[in-house]
Amino acid sequence: MFVRLTIGVGLIALIAGGPLGSVGADAAPTSIPVAPVLPFPVPPAIPEFDTDFYLPPPPVVAAKKPGELIAARRVHVAALSVIPINVDAWQISYRSTNTRGEPIPAVATLLKPKGPPKPGPSKLVSWQSAEDSTAMYCAPSYALQQGSIPGQLTGSVDSSFEVLQITSLVGAGWSVVIPDHQGPESAFAAGPLAGRITLDGIRGARNFAPLGLKDDLRVGLMGYSGGAIATGWAAELHSRYAPELPIVGAAEGGVPADIRALVDLADRNAASGLIMAGIIGVSREYPELDRFLQRHMNPLGKALLASKNPLCLTYQAALAPFVNIKGLVNLPGDPLDYPVPRKVLGQMKMGVDSGSGSTPKFPMFVYQSNPDWIAPVGPVNELVRNYCADGASVRYVRDHFSEHITLAVEGFAPAIVWLRDRLDGKPAQTGCTTSDQGSMALDPATWRAFVNLVGNNLALAINQQLGNPPRTP
Repeated sequence: MFVRLTIGVGLIALIAGGPLGSVGADAAPTSIPVAPVLPFPVPPAIPEFDTDFYLPPPPVVAAKKPGELIAARRVHVAALSVIPINVDAWQISYRSTNTRGEPIPAVATLLKPKGPPKPGPSKLVSWQSAEDSTAMYCAPSYALQQGSIPGQLTGSVDSSFEVLQITSLVGAGWSVVIPDHQGPESAFAAGPLAGRITLDGIRGARNFAPLGLKDDLRVGLMGYSGGAIATGWAAELHSRYAPELPIVGAAEGGVPADIRALVDLADRNAASGLIMAGIIGVSREYPELDRFLQRHMNPLGKALLASKNPLCLTYQAALAPFVNIKGLVNLPGDPLDYPVPRKVLGQMKMGVDSGSGSTPKFPMFVYQSNPDWIAPVGPVNELVRNYCADGASVRYVRDHFSEHITLAVEGFAPAIVWLRDRLDGKPAQTGCTTSDQGSMALDPATWRAFVNLVGNNLALAINQQLGNPPRTP
């Protein structure tokens, strides 16, 4: 949910596990035309001008089922828009559903190791990027493409640097789906929407024949900060929205479990600019909140919202830090206590429906900085308590020597090691554990994996094939 100085990551050596079970016949791979990759050096069009793919006609979208494919094309992906990554890559356009039950288009990027799939069960990771932006050109599907405008210029640096983490997943031999989980309106922080788009992206990936996923598929979810919004909501909505998906675990960190708590913390804080972007994003999915803001915001507030409408993460964070967010609303008292914002932000709170079918049925790995200055730890503690009271299996780690940005780096290796075990078919603990650590980076169990992640990232720099190394005769 903020600029992350993510260090290099790469290949992990993993061992395939046994079959988990088959999925239903409705998950049979779908054959649709796949457009060829753009010839070099033609750059990809930014999504706002690529409407045929990103915004297909509404009747075309409405005719599809959730997760059903609309279009597909091959793409080249690259680190920092320049360094090519030697993987098979596609983009898919598919139908999803907004929070009002209406059909919407969505886009995701699919990656897999080059060549035929490895023997053993298929393993798919849905990686939810911390896009944290209010424009479509900030979406990971664009930022990951070779020849796109570099994130250092657009401000979409988080998606740009996350490619170094994503390549480690492909290097492990896994397939990866990266959904543009903010949707066609770039509704940053609108969690229920992001969860649906994420789950439908997994459906689309499973149904995309060239990806080669098999019936014994195992799926894992990963996301940090803004990506944890989509990950957490996908976990909560799974049993009700997409129960057929064989999700075996979810790892999330820097969790914005309660958007209202983030606004309270960011008021007059360094993160106020970023959290104001979240308010814009939520208002795009909830028109009643947009009407409330337009009716009651003072001229400065309206000017700030207008200026922040088309920006990616870096510029969102840099524009208007330390602002009195609540003071931008011309109402007595706390504006968040008024019926409309209280209702809408209440719907953004994770775990409130625990006991009513929203508690994840698969194991969770949750990690959080205790002194987090963007996503406060208190609501995450409450979220874990609610899950555990409803019978969930959660491993919860609180890190005391990190903060929001540094934990994105420190927590990645422990999270991927935990998720590897789930994808390998190893059972997670039953029930819940909470541990307090000085630094997750000091966990000896993850050192070897972390060294492999960093050292083998050199493969990316020399365009080495990831995930399926060539076989020697």
